[in-house]
Amino acid sequence: MVEKVDDIASEDIRCSYEEFGALFFRAAVTPERIIGAVDGIAGQPIDFGPMGVGPGRIASVTAKGQIGAARATEIPGIPISYKLVVPVDLDFTVNLQVEKERFHAAVEVPLTVTAHATHDLRIIVDVTPPNPDELDLHLEAEGLRATLLKRVANIDGELRRFVAKYVARELEKPHVVATRVIDVGVSIDVAWAGMAPGRPAEDIADAG
Repeated sequence: MVEKVDDIASEDIRCSYEEFGALFFRAAVTPERIIGAVDGIAGQPIDFGPMGVGPGRIASVTAKGQIGAARATEIPGIPISYKLVVPVDLDFTVNLQVEKERFHAAVEVPLTVTAHATHDLRIIVDVTPPNPDELDLHLEAEGLRATLLKRVANIDGELRRFVAKYVARELEKPHVVATRVIDVGVSIDVAWAGMAPGRPAEDIADAG
């Protein structure tokens, strides 16, 4: 049942415009929506190589894997920010020209995501690109020789740099960037159009 205006006015639910803005922004910028701003890269395959590693680049690395779904933890304070962790799973091979050694890597890529308000009633979500040194990498080598090779060739460092660069590049693709801009003004127009007779809501949405 729709409440009457008089009934709403009689309740102690009113607040200032400033309070409303803060409450609205907090309700709009949820962990799920923040994750959605980067989840366009989830499920994307990673396929690279051969890439030279080790002293003199005498060995080469070929890798295949996949980017997983992010998880979010809110950072206290203003502006509203979240620390996201994007998992990356990789299987790769190091070719020593005479033989090959295999490895598996579980990588966690940290991202700082911040929501900003604009004067034209938009919410813009900024993503800070990952730094290779911040990546959490667990490398598993198959066999003793592979373990020794891992130390000599500095595979950890090479993988950190590549994965950080790859994720940063994926985050800047147009379809991912588009999810980080929310036009609140258009949504308000559509909501008003749905409550009152006049111009169809679809026309207003198309115009925005």
